[in-house]
Amino acid sequence: MHAQLLVFDGPRSAELVAAADLADRRRIKPLLEAHPAVHDDIVARYDLRQPDGGRAMLVVSGSESTLDAMIELIMTSELLPGEDPRLLPGPSRAERYVVAEAVVTRALGTGAR
Repeated sequence: MHAQLLVFDGPRSAELVAAADLADRRRIKPLLEAHPAVHDDIVARYDLRQPDGGRAMLVVSGSESTLDAMIELIMTSELLPGEDPRLLPGPSRAERYVVAEAVVTRALGTGAR
């Protein structure tokens, strides 16, 4: 397995946070779900938040090529009406890892976010 960590350093304004949430909900998630090869290889996706608007996204997949394809899909997608590129600056940094160990002690309920 492979993992990609995207970090969006805080502080980030409420406007930036709202724009990222909108892009995630309306464009990025549907885009990834529409591509079975990418969607089916994603093992886990964590959206981590800090009170100052900072955010980290951790995606774990079966192969590194899936992470490459995921980034390519997102970066080449057209913005939807209402999305402002000035409010979507991208991550402060991105890091890739090989997953050395994965331990799941219990599954989260369907209500978890």
